[in-house]
Amino acid sequence: MTAVSLRLPDDVSERLRRLAARTGRSRTFYILAAIREHLDDLEDVYLAEQRLIDLRLGKSHTVPLEDVMARDGVDDRA
Repeated sequence: MTAVSLRLPDDVSERLRRLAARTGRSRTFYILAAIREHLDDLEDVYLAEQRLIDLRLGKSHTVPLEDVMARDGVDDRA
């Protein structure tokens, strides 16, 4: 595991301290949870942006939902 030093604004630090105290978890637990969740979101955004660029450049194409459902044997008559 890698150690990271980080300066937090006072208000964020206080919120983090209160949350950790109320829940009995460590501040590190919540810092890691926040970073992991935000990284997931950032990775999704960057992937979507790259796919859009690929579409605009003609390097990729879309597939109609009906075609995907037919290919995968999904019945939409629910």
